[in-house]
Amino acid sequence: MNKATIYNVAYAANVSLATVSRTLNNPQKVKPETRDRVLRVIKELGYKPNAFAKGLASKKSTTVAVLVPDMSRASVAEMLNGIAAVSHKYSYSLLVFVMNDDNQEEAEILKDVVASQVDGILYLNDEINENQYSMLNVIQDEYKVPIVLANTLYPYDNKLVTVCIDYFKAAYELTTHLINEGRKNIFLLTTARKYMVNDLKEEGYLKAMKEAHLSPNIVRTSGDIAVNTVHFNELFKEKTLVDGVIAVRDSIAVSFINSMIEKGRKIPEDISVYGFQNTKYASLSRPKLSCVDIPVAEIGQKAMELLKREIDGEVNEIKFNVLPHNIVKRQSSK
Repeated sequence: MNKATIYNVAYAANVSLATVSRTLNNPQKVKPETRDRVLRVIKELGYKPNAFAKGLASKKSTTVAVLVPDMSRASVAEMLNGIAAVSHKYSYSLLVFVMNDDNQEEAEILKDVVASQVDGILYLNDEINENQYSMLNVIQDEYKVPIVLANTLYPYDNKLVTVCIDYFKAAYELTTHLINEGRKNIFLLTTARKYMVNDLKEEGYLKAMKEAHLSPNIVRTSGDIAVNTVHFNELFKEKTLVDGVIAVRDSIAVSFINSMIEKGRKIPEDISVYGFQNTKYASLSRPKLSCVDIPVAEIGQKAMELLKREIDGEVNEIKFNVLPHNIVKRQSSK
């Protein structure tokens, strides 16, 4: 049984998926030498185009895979809305793949993504380690599937197009705000699981604390409210010296606020609290949560626009795209 795919043809001919499709459906739009090379590879591999491959040339069935960490997160939902708005504009279809903490299963999911013969990939998953980054580059380089990272990054290389904010700068500014409020016992509530973006937030926090000659206090907890609430209740007892808190997620910040209020601590009189997303939780919290505003919907839109350029064969000269952030002050800070 013939197992050659359009990806095999694109890789062997060193062209994009769109070029293979144009060769099959609109050969007059392809340079003669390129067309001849693609047709030769098709013959050598015995590739038989299916309806999906034929649809690529007309762009009627252009499909993008979106890899997300957790569909229940407010930030992920907002980013998907931004992605969906742009994909609808271009009549793109979206396939959503939910990743988890299992590296082996993630590798299998990436194989499923490639097997789905998508035209491009938006990678929203929180963490990118060296192995994951290597796998993504193999997909882009060998299978000619363009990839854009959205609201996550791999800071040691710039081969993949990336859209995010400056997490280091945002955390540094946020910590400085608390210091300027007169807070001295400032805690950073971050995740026990390693995430590249949270590492950058931690670096920004540490820099500001060091410059102010203050001792850093870093608490690593769970993003699961049922878990971190127990953790906060135990750790921040009545005598715990804490007057400022930065949480890497809004949900963690709100969980901390609820725990402190139950203990009779006043927000923000006793403790100023900042989140780090500006999701719906920030407005639903009582008191309303001050936080860094990460424009997640705009990040999704920008990432989708950049991916479309890559799918169309255009080159994004700027690989690292940083969107502006700002600090929204509400009732949880002075």
